[in-house]
Amino acid sequence: MSVSSWAGGLVDWRRTLTEIKRFIAPAFKRIEQRQTAGIFIDGLLSRAERKTGWMLAEEAGLDRPYRIQSLLGRSLWSADELCERVRHYVIEALGDPDGVLVVDETGFLKKGDQSVGVARQYSGTAGRIENCQVGVFAGYASRFGHALIDRQLYLPKEWAEDPERLQKASVPEDLAFATKPTIARMMIERILDEGVPCAFVLADALYGSDSKFRSALERRKQPYVLAVRSNHTLRIFREEQLILTDTETMIDELDAQAWQALSAGEGTKGPRLYEWTRLPIARPNEDGFQRWLLARRSLRNPDAIAYYFANAPAETTLAELAAAAGLRWTIEECFLRAKDDLGLDHCEARSWHGCAMSVSSFPQIDGFRASGFGLRDGLRSMMNGLVC
Repeated sequence: MSVSSWAGGLVDWRRTLTEIKRFIAPAFKRIEQRQTAGIFIDGLLSRAERKTGWMLAEEAGLDRPYRIQSLLGRSLWSADELCERVRHYVIEALGDPDGVLVVDETGFLKKGDQSVGVARQYSGTAGRIENCQVGVFAGYASRFGHALIDRQLYLPKEWAEDPERLQKASVPEDLAFATKPTIARMMIERILDEGVPCAFVLADALYGSDSKFRSALERRKQPYVLAVRSNHTLRIFREEQLILTDTETMIDELDAQAWQALSAGEGTKGPRLYEWTRLPIARPNEDGFQRWLLARRSLRNPDAIAYYFANAPAETTLAELAAAAGLRWTIEECFLRAKDDLGLDHCEARSWHGCAMSVSSFPQIDGFRASGFGLRDGLRSMMNGLVC
């Protein structure tokens, strides 16, 4: 094997990009839309500092941004169909029985108040309340790479309860207010209904603390590892008594010998080692699934503990749960690449359709980090998923 074969030097990037454009073309009704979509994707992959309509038009040699802006804001085609085609492309390339689905949200800072869904709300990106839009995303990760495969813009109540504002932004009439965990639950159920292979569903405490989100996965017999807060209330039956406690208290009561050093996967500086422990919080159910409270402790700072609810077949090992929990970083990597390299947060579209389009067509090139440069024959590695 030559260096060029595993380093990606033999990949025909232009042909691969052309194949991807052909693959998504049926999502657009007219040839002009398909051509403009191709220009849009070329612009996202360009060195343009800002991925705005004007900058993308300039990169393509156009006099005005009309074509780009028309595609995002006025043309009639289905962003959901595009998203579905992107998802199928990703799963064909990355799908694996040991793959995981990861749910998270990210914010897009805005200065005005006209863009659909914009409001003063908490942004994890900024770490504080800001004027922003927030989108809920689903990512897929396997040994072959990782990419975003679904999305939905979150509509705050002040938007959902303002008919005039909704109409002005062309928000679909049947779209009602939904919390972020509700959006994520419907998203994950839709993905799993398509038969996407998934060993675990992963999410942070916003979703892990939602009982409806957990119950939906349990009804499907879908294993999960979901982060929860340290003060999450638990009701435990012990010796026919109902005990009210919380996650932090339960873990604090464990002996020192209960902790085990395990890797949460490879990091930039080698294996990410932590101490892990778990304890059952219910008896195995009739399907052979067991629910655990899982905890991860820093080796350097024993007071830094993260907590999780896990649900999986009773024979699942602690090492397996720790490895799954450690994969939640993959969606953060997707967000970072999509924003820093491809302008995910540069969108100027204000309408629902325009925002849905802009976040349905961002390429991801994350397969390299997870799998070297050998993403199944090398041809799909350039864009292992177009971010939805």
